[in-house]
Amino acid sequence: MTIRTLMIATAMLTATSGAALAQDATAVPAPPPPPAEWRTVAPENLLVIDTSKGQVLVELAPQIAPAHVERIKLLASRGFYDNLVWHRVIDWFMAQTGDPLGTGEGQSWYPDLKGEFTFRRGADMAFTPVAAPVGTLVGFVDSIPVQTQPDALMSGTGDNKVHGWALYCPGVAGMARDEGNDTANSQFFLMRQAYPALDKRYTVWGRVVSGLDVVRALKASGTPDGLVQGPDQMTRVRVASDLPAAERPTASVLNTNSATFQTLVQQARQARGADFSVCDIELPVRITPAA
Repeated sequence: MTIRTLMIATAMLTATSGAALAQDATAVPAPPPPPAEWRTVAPENLLVIDTSKGQVLVELAPQIAPAHVERIKLLASRGFYDNLVWHRVIDWFMAQTGDPLGTGEGQSWYPDLKGEFTFRRGADMAFTPVAAPVGTLVGFVDSIPVQTQPDALMSGTGDNKVHGWALYCPGVAGMARDEGNDTANSQFFLMRQAYPALDKRYTVWGRVVSGLDVVRALKASGTPDGLVQGPDQMTRVRVASDLPAAERPTASVLNTNSATFQTLVQQARQARGADFSVCDIELPVRITPAA
């Protein structure tokens, strides 16, 4: 090879290497933006409960209890819940409604539902852990407090998912039923306080994101059976997406993937110490009322 040929080859190699380096540099992806501080609840997953004491907004959880959420949406769209009373309200426990008879003995004309006491969590389900008891994780799926097996076990299951269940913290919405596991129908209850004895025994289908003070203000029973004399009532119940735009509230909840949420968790942990529980974390919410 002559000196001239060598110089040309070297120049070509240098140019090619430079182009490759330039391509590699442009191929490096930019870091993802930080998570948004707030997330807006989809109107099709926001249940608007107008009561004689004020408005309650419940975020539905179709990823946890799809059949029960479908039933709630169906009954709400038919106006089934309108003007039904909170027939059973127990202080420091829950408020129950959804019975057309107002006695605790009634239900809708649809068939009973199979219990959805647990769910399967895959890598595609957004989950934010806040604690790690031995062998499990505790955290949030959207606004729902849950306990679940660790992600590391996903690879060893047939569906690449792990077992999970919702926890009965204040504001959690559960489905009432009879003695049988598969007897839920139309009656539901909203938790006034935490009650872990219900975990994995009654289907969780959502959580109050606004109006827990209203739930706690509903007239409570003074008798052991919990039945209320002269009860408060629901005046209208609709999924937000079924309401006219002018009547549709918007709920934005603090994103559990945000830095602000992590600070909130640390503050709750420091305040509660060894007594810390996922139920100690109250998710901030911003409500835009209907126009």
